Amino acid sequence: MSYTRKKFVRGSPPSGVVKFTMGEPSEDYQYNVELVALEKAIVKGRALESARIASNKIMETKYGRSGYFLRIRVYPHEIIRSHKFMGFAGADRLSQGMRNAFGKPIARASRVDNGQVVVSISTDEDKIDDAKIALKRAGAKLPFKHRIELHEASN
Repeated sequence: MSYTRKKFVRGSPPSGVVKFTMGEPSEDYQYNVELVALEKAIVKGRALESARIASNKIMETKYGRSGYFLRIRVYPHEIIRSHKFMGFAGADRLSQGMRNAFGKPIARASRVDNGQVVVSISTDEDKIDDAKIALKRAGAKLPFKHRIELHEASN
């Protein structure tokens, strides 16, 4: 099991996601469009940030900063470690092999379960098609199979 508490890891990397909410939060939106994972996966924070940028760009260019509310629903808690290897001629004399191979923290990631909502966009009925396109573009950046679901907002 990997570490999730930053205070136990010296030099813990940042999460990779700059903002988890975009747009204008409101209770008046009629629909929620959600990107749902269809399999278990580990998603790096960089991939989540890339998905956020891709989906937000579509919604923001069409509707400005109002008219939708985008939320990243997972947080990168897991700290990923890597043991560096030397991969050149004569490296066998220099490197230690698997001795002290605990590794240094290189990135943060989040665990995604089957059926878990990863990204959601709350919007009105006339903007549903653009929200689906935005989530399809976001799903292309993520390393798992997914589907896009539409739900009526429960106010």
